[in-house]
Amino acid sequence: MKIERFNDRAALDSALSERLKRALEREGEAVMLSGGHSPRPAYEHLGSLALRPSKRLHVLYSDERYVPPTSEASNYRASLPLLKALSLAEERVIHVRTELPLEEAAAQYNQRLRDLLSSGVPIRLGLLGIGVDGHTASLFSMEDLERAWGNLAAAVQRPDGLQAVTVTPALLGQIDTLLMIVVGAEKRDALAAFLARDSDSVAWRAVAGCRNIEVWFENINV
Repeated sequence: MKIERFNDRAALDSALSERLKRALEREGEAVMLSGGHSPRPAYEHLGSLALRPSKRLHVLYSDERYVPPTSEASNYRASLPLLKALSLAEERVIHVRTELPLEEAAAQYNQRLRDLLSSGVPIRLGLLGIGVDGHTASLFSMEDLERAWGNLAAAVQRPDGLQAVTVTPALLGQIDTLLMIVVGAEKRDALAAFLARDSDSVAWRAVAGCRNIEVWFENINV
């Protein structure tokens, strides 16, 4: 596990923008975006640039709340500035079809991820966050991890009352490098548990099988 501490949010945002730009343009063929507030400044900054995506680039998502794509809560909607700058063909943006019934949306996303991996397109970089409660993507509990067994994507019931579709440890284990972005002093305990590889940390259990993990965080005392 590689750990990098940044002095402030601006420095982290700048580094994330540059790292993501390299991945989209030069490093590989697929990149997984995450939701939440942490990566949004990078998405918005990159959306203002003239990007030159790699020829085989595919974009996928760590999870999606079961809301319309126009909702403020939609991870897909949050990434639109970046998607517009990339100008990818529709089939190269792999996202959850929330207009479908929940289980059907999860099954369709699961199949699209299987098709991506079967095609030989590697996922070079994946972004994730860690919540105050220790979750990552929309994996909130050990029960979520158990229900996800055998699939690349699964439907879940979030603690906030929303439903969602999330990637699973099986998909995360296929990503060359996972970049965990943690912003906010309120996440200190969750971050400490993750860094300690605590077996009670859902986030750690979700990514424990991954080959390369980088943890970037704002100046949080852990």
